[in-house]
Amino acid sequence: MAVVRKDGQFKTWKPITPGLRHRRMVVRDHLHKGKPIRALTVAKRRTGGRCRNTGRITCRHRGGGFKRRIRLVDFNRFKAGASQVVRLEYDPGRTAHIALLKHLTTNELSYIVAPEGLQQGMIVRSYRFLHNITRQLDLSIGTCMPLKYIPMGTVIHCISLSHDGKAALCRAAGTSARLLATGQTGHALLKLQSGEIRKIPVEACATIGSVCNANHKHEQYGTAGARRRRGWRPRVRGVAQNVCDHPLGGGRGKSKSNRIPVSPWGKPSKGGRTRTHINPLVVKRYPTKTRR
Repeated sequence: MAVVRKDGQFKTWKPITPGLRHRRMVVRDHLHKGKPIRALTVAKRRTGGRCRNTGRITCRHRGGGFKRRIRLVDFNRFKAGASQVVRLEYDPGRTAHIALLKHLTTNELSYIVAPEGLQQGMIVRSYRFLHNITRQLDLSIGTCMPLKYIPMGTVIHCISLSHDGKAALCRAAGTSARLLATGQTGHALLKLQSGEIRKIPVEACATIGSVCNANHKHEQYGTAGARRRRGWRPRVRGVAQNVCDHPLGGGRGKSKSNRIPVSPWGKPSKGGRTRTHINPLVVKRYPTKTRR
């Protein structure tokens, strides 16, 4: 009997050790097995979650792990024209996979966030600075164009917030937004996966389709060492800390002082609203979680 089992979506292991019993990872057989393009990467200098000037911890639970190189993903898509997908690659710095593109005219290589359904050999196009329509546009997945040229109801990702800005919304694995309304001038309406409806300038660009690797949220590492190798350090519950370290700490036995779950700084951590600034571009805020 094989130790590794694959069902097409996930890879599981025969529980010959306790750590493999609940381990479940996404199948990555279709990804490139070699190294990335060296010119499209930079070294990642780690700080262990500490400030470079004072040395104090500014981001908790970070440190250690394997060395990584940051992939320089093209979130602007300024180079107009058609590009061919050379291969799909794994990116340790993000939850989604990336695609290596080769421009058909200039032979320039670049990385983009791979949409769902993108395969090797497919053609993607960029209409970033398209001012007037003189021909029929290609609306296949991976096509980047302004929101005013995208039909209503289309699923999009990698959405910029200005006409010349880089993609800022819907970049993680499995994320997308739906275009509710658009026009030639003004703002377009987008519905995000959180339920929030907000305005985006129609000159801003987006990519057709949704981000790949939607099953990433169902992965289970199985062991604590798997998280340590990814640069995550252990987390300590607030009720297990001292009263001087956490609002839920202290007391005799398992006591949380009849308080709702909060962060070490007293902010609600499970469903409570923490925003104080109201964004004028948000038409409808995301729904809050109801406590049972």
